Amino acid sequence: MSFDLGLGGQRALVTGGTKGLGAAVVRVLADAGAKVTAVARTIPENGSGDVRYVAADLMTAKGCADVAEEVLRVFGGPDIVVNVLGGSSAPAGGFARLTDEEWLKEIDHNLLPAIRLDRALLPSMIDRGSGVIIHVTSIQHELPLPESTTAYAAAKAALSTYSKSLSKEVTPKGVRVVRVSPGWIETDAAVALGERLAKAAGTDYEGGKKIIMNALGGIPLGRPAKPGEVADLIAFLASPRAAAITGTEYVIDGGTVPTV
Repeated sequence: MSFDLGLGGQRALVTGGTKGLGAAVVRVLADAGAKVTAVARTIPENGSGDVRYVAADLMTAKGCADVAEEVLRVFGGPDIVVNVLGGSSAPAGGFARLTDEEWLKEIDHNLLPAIRLDRALLPSMIDRGSGVIIHVTSIQHELPLPESTTAYAAAKAALSTYSKSLSKEVTPKGVRVVRVSPGWIETDAAVALGERLAKAAGTDYEGGKKIIMNALGGIPLGRPAKPGEVADLIAFLASPRAAAITGTEYVIDGGTVPTV
């Protein structure tokens, strides 16, 4: 039996699409035959020739509006939207270090870009009666680390709740909404973090990885996920193979979350 995902010719928009998980999602969708637009603040000098890149700051309302206008103009609206954009710049030190400014930055990074793009692009999907929206959340909304991820985790929790509500509203109109909740992913940024921790602890990178895994309470799989592994899950959920899947959240964390 062939396992063609049926993504040939599908018009896909991927946010945060030039690094880490976003770049992996762009690659797997493009390899499956989708027409992919990748959005990020900076465009790679040696980007893939079969991918369209758009430079924009999606942490601003104007950046989201400009991207939506461009996608609607070029594509007439996307078939697939994958919101990978996210991250945290909040300082360590617990709740007391989180000023209003830090809270707003986490919300602008991890919640509002998805909301703004959905609001702009969903009408075209609803008009066609088809489409898929995938929001990348995080296991942090179930397993926050109070020393450093409280605001990030709260923003991702809001994204998860928003996604569930959105799915109940638009699925009857033909648009699926799915969440993917990764644990620790071994991106270039994660490797750099592991190397910094290793250096500070006088150990090697494998030792740095163990420091991170211990901070998470352990990963039963014994390693972080690879970006391509998470991207493969996202591609499947975006495909017609997953046509009956909507409103749910798929955790891919190597068993990190210890509860049901």
